[in-house]
Amino acid sequence: MRKSYASGREYVAHTWPIPVLRSGVLAGLWLAGGRVSPVWIIYLPWVVWLGEVTGRCWPRLARQPEWVWGQRLSHVIERGMLWAALGLALGHVRHTLGSESVSGPLERLGWDVTGWPVWGLGCVVCGQDTPSAAIEATAEGEYRVTLCGHFTLAVAQGDPFRKRMLMIFLRQLQVPDERRASRRTRDGRTPFVRQQWLAQALGVPHPDLSRWERYWQTGDWRRLLSQRAGDVLTLELQQQIITTWAHWPQWNAREVHAFLVQQGATVTRSQVEQAARDSGWQIVRSELGRLCVQRGEGLRLREGWLIGELLAQNELLLTRLASGQGLTPEERLEVATLRAASSATGLAARASIPAKPWLRRVEWMLFGPWEALEDDSIRCTYCDSSQVGRKSSQPRVKRFLDEHGQKQTVAVYRYYCHNPACDKGSFTALPPGLVPYSRHRLEVHALAVQGYAWSRSTYRRVADGLGITTQTCYRWVSAFGHDLLPVAALFGVVKSSGVVGVDEKWVKVPKNDKPVGKMRKWMYVYLAVDVYTYDLLHIAVYPENTAYSTRAFLLALRAKGYRPRVIVTDLRREYGPAIGEIFPSAEHHVCIFHALKGVHRQVRDIYGTDKAKTDPAVVAWRQAIDDIFDTRTKRTAQRRYEAVLALRDKYVAGKPEVAAVFDSLEEHWPKLVNAIESDLIPTTNNAVELVIRRFDQHYQK
Repeated sequence: MRKSYASGREYVAHTWPIPVLRSGVLAGLWLAGGRVSPVWIIYLPWVVWLGEVTGRCWPRLARQPEWVWGQRLSHVIERGMLWAALGLALGHVRHTLGSESVSGPLERLGWDVTGWPVWGLGCVVCGQDTPSAAIEATAEGEYRVTLCGHFTLAVAQGDPFRKRMLMIFLRQLQVPDERRASRRTRDGRTPFVRQQWLAQALGVPHPDLSRWERYWQTGDWRRLLSQRAGDVLTLELQQQIITTWAHWPQWNAREVHAFLVQQGATVTRSQVEQAARDSGWQIVRSELGRLCVQRGEGLRLREGWLIGELLAQNELLLTRLASGQGLTPEERLEVATLRAASSATGLAARASIPAKPWLRRVEWMLFGPWEALEDDSIRCTYCDSSQVGRKSSQPRVKRFLDEHGQKQTVAVYRYYCHNPACDKGSFTALPPGLVPYSRHRLEVHALAVQGYAWSRSTYRRVADGLGITTQTCYRWVSAFGHDLLPVAALFGVVKSSGVVGVDEKWVKVPKNDKPVGKMRKWMYVYLAVDVYTYDLLHIAVYPENTAYSTRAFLLALRAKGYRPRVIVTDLRREYGPAIGEIFPSAEHHVCIFHALKGVHRQVRDIYGTDKAKTDPAVVAWRQAIDDIFDTRTKRTAQRRYEAVLALRDKYVAGKPEVAAVFDSLEEHWPKLVNAIESDLIPTTNNAVELVIRRFDQHYQK
């Protein structure tokens, strides 16, 4: 061991100048090369020398094969770094001096200095060490791009389109001031990358390269950019493919290709797909499949898509109307397209209802005539035309009650209307404020409508206040019908208590002109009722009970001017998303009665009717769910709710179907518990049920 250390000390004493000299040489070359190489090459000789010293001190380690190979490799790396540093230094000196003193002798020795792959040399023309790109517009009307530096391009081999773009790009590269007597292009250029080399490197025949370059020079972009396959798709072949496909639009590309091949046409599958993309046929097929359905001998718009688009446009129009904004040209075009599609499918909007004479008189009574009339003029009460003539020579006696309740009489005459556009022909000229077939003045009729619609009252209370019978008040208010909302709008804003119940009923309604026994169809009647005044706010009939009909009903309710604070519904899943979208500020409450009724039905379906009533465990569990809502405080309800959820594992282990009951309770819990301790939200939807019951009585008769 001591001999080994002595040998190591002796080797260090005699050889330490060697790494010093080598490091000095590498340091000088590193400085001469512009310091572009890593600085650690200066210390590489010391690493190799320390390896030799270690081998001298531990001879057993030096005899290991791995150590021997490692030392040999380190010597090779050291010599390689020395030559690399020398090359960097020579290149930097040549670039710095720019004289013949460096390049001349190397070229005389046979070295191609211009093609030297020397690290850190930079561009030999502009002198930049980093890559760059410059674009300038020339006087000849073209853009000239100058690239400087080392660049790479990565293009997928399996894409003919990208391969074509790569060829076009490489053929545009030119070396400045290069002149060749031959091999010029059609426009007189001498590309740096020659066509022979591209044909060999890319594996593309010379005629294809020439054709691609001709498309580029002539600006035939359609043929250049549309050829995504190796084979050329001619216009004649594309027309043949589309013509064949148009006869069977439901076929796919595979079926069309098989048919064409069967008929002897020379066509590939990729050409069929390319023809569909380039001609737009693929877009037409996808849009037809999304919008239309095959019915009989033609295509018809899908009802689901059309209804969804109409509802979305209706909501857009309501939003713009509420904010006072107009439609953009794109939105107007979309509305016009949907209107045309609706008309084609028989869903055109109904014509506006003409104004009623008594409605005009209500307007006159409240605001006065909109235009001044002469005292001796008589106008038609239906068309407001002055082309009239007296029909009878003897007047009729009209009896009415004045503002003091005293009986009065007035003489009235019948008149002809000579206006060709008027469909009535004759009318009775009544003094302002009088109503045909009633002894009460128009003011009393208007007060009945105002007291019922504005004051959120009932027929009985309004009748008692005006001194008329309840049936008379009902007839007066009902006479307005669908015009009740505009009349109420004349009095002020449409009002309600803010708590609206929504429910639906399955009824039979007339459908067509078939015999009486076959003319009815089962449909759904939706009703919106004010929970506290029992007023029927809106009613509509829909053929199906879907999310579309739910959204349409709520949108119509909003279009009437109602902005409810609370909406009470049953457990239908369609109500939640529709209410959140159309009435985002309204609180959605689920009827507790319907929720418990659904739980009882689920328990009966899972355990059976007998076991659900007799099994102590099932009865106790169902009673625990009922007790959740039999409380006056949310705190107690929350505690009982958590106690019921704690029984999940116990009951699910016996009957896995029971998990659906717990899931339903968890899903609707926030919309059930919000009625507890609330003075505004009712616990049930009984108001709507009572109105539906009354509606059912009249409907059956």
